[in-house]
Amino acid sequence: MSTGEEQPAQDKSLEKKQEAESSDSVEESVIYWQQTDDVSDSIERTKATLQEVVGLGSSFDIVFREMILVGHKTGLFFVNGFAKDNIMLEILKRLTYLSADQLSTDALRSFFQCYIPHIQVEVDKKLSSTINKVLMGMSALFIDGEQAAIVMDTRTFPVRSPEEPSIERVVRGARDGFTETLLSNIALVRRRVRDPGLKADLVQVGRRTRTDVCIAYIDDIVDKVQVDSIREKIKGLDIEGLPLADKQLEEAIINKGWHPYPLVRYSERPDVVAAHLLEGRVAVFVDTSPSVMLMPTTFFDLCQHAEENRQTAFMGTYLRWVRFIGIFASMFLLPLWMLMVIDPGLRPPFLDFIGPHEQGKIPLIAQFLLIEFGVDLLRLAAVHTPTPLASAMGLIAAILVGDIAVKSGLFINEVVLYMAVAAIGMFATPSYELGLANRLIRLVLLAAVAIFKVQGFVVGTTLLILLLTLHRSYNSSYLWPFIPFNTKAMAGFLFRFPVLETKKRPSFNKTRDNTRMAPNPDNNEQ
Repeated sequence: MSTGEEQPAQDKSLEKKQEAESSDSVEESVIYWQQTDDVSDSIERTKATLQEVVGLGSSFDIVFREMILVGHKTGLFFVNGFAKDNIMLEILKRLTYLSADQLSTDALRSFFQCYIPHIQVEVDKKLSSTINKVLMGMSALFIDGEQAAIVMDTRTFPVRSPEEPSIERVVRGARDGFTETLLSNIALVRRRVRDPGLKADLVQVGRRTRTDVCIAYIDDIVDKVQVDSIREKIKGLDIEGLPLADKQLEEAIINKGWHPYPLVRYSERPDVVAAHLLEGRVAVFVDTSPSVMLMPTTFFDLCQHAEENRQTAFMGTYLRWVRFIGIFASMFLLPLWMLMVIDPGLRPPFLDFIGPHEQGKIPLIAQFLLIEFGVDLLRLAAVHTPTPLASAMGLIAAILVGDIAVKSGLFINEVVLYMAVAAIGMFATPSYELGLANRLIRLVLLAAVAIFKVQGFVVGTTLLILLLTLHRSYNSSYLWPFIPFNTKAMAGFLFRFPVLETKKRPSFNKTRDNTRMAPNPDNNEQ
């Protein structure tokens, strides 16, 4: 009777002990539950360890299929959502048809070398490593009496088809874009860069998430010191995980402070990434993210768009200048207009028409701030509004902000007009992160002009230039080629030259091979 009473108490104490246990890695958990990280030669012991470490039996998608194959007790361990059924069925069908006389005394070796009809197969002797590979989508076959597991790459991931990115649309050009699957993204780039020098180094980040991070570069072009620096930073991360993928990785290894301007360029277009790789940049792919980080980058890099290179050199230059004007307007149009309104003596004669003919019920600076916050609110609402209701929301916003607010005297017409121009300039900025940073600078300049007038604008602009100059992108100037000034490179940013005239790669990347064009033999003879 006493034994029956003690058993439930022991079960409860064991359950509490299990709930209290925690570990930083799968290896620690495996060693805790079976005192070693080696694969056990007992299927039952392996199954018991999997019950404690990965929740076998309690998690519905964790499967351990026990079978008798050629007289040996085996267990197939996999995650149901990642398993590709047709591949696994072919493997099991082949093993099921084997007879005992076809199998040598070493079952593991026979299965691995002769009887598993699959390409990507390996033997793993560490249970923690096997578990990590299964959680990545592979399948593991345990054989009773063998201290190793056969790991097979039978994974398939939920994936959408490549489609054109909504942020980087072009009128003419490729319509494919990156997806959330790392392998597919690498394939999209390799399709465009069929160079044997294109390297793709894989690193896993995060004690719990073990997120796959790929560092891609062209070996004989890129600066190896830069690649080694990026690789060491990523490998040296001691972080729980990267559930938010590339943005968390960027903050962890590059932009660690409160600086508003981005130090990497994000792109969802394979052709843009391929072009940057050929320039000597480093591309960082993070699994589960459709965006790729391009490093290093500059302020002027972030102002360029793929559309410029899809048109003729003349039209590409025109589009580039229109975009530059829009970016300039998004930063300085409102502070300059407000400065001329506050101090009319600064207006040149040909701009006498600038300025409100009637005053609103609230100060100008308050009008600007309210409209700034209103535009941001509309932008957030547009993101979260279902597509069928987006047009209705835009109509309501236009009526409320554009008409009723002016007629009621809260805002004046010119404030709404110039704010709309600045907002369009922000949306015309190719880099979304750069557009948000420029908007913040606009708010700071507006406040400086409202408080200190001319001195506020001059000091604010000077501090902005200093801020960007001191902002380093892998020990290079963020404002290159403006600071330090490089005439040829600056001309290359201001004008979209024809392809055959761009014979050198940007010196900013410190490439090992800076020539784009093969030398002309006729010129060499001369």
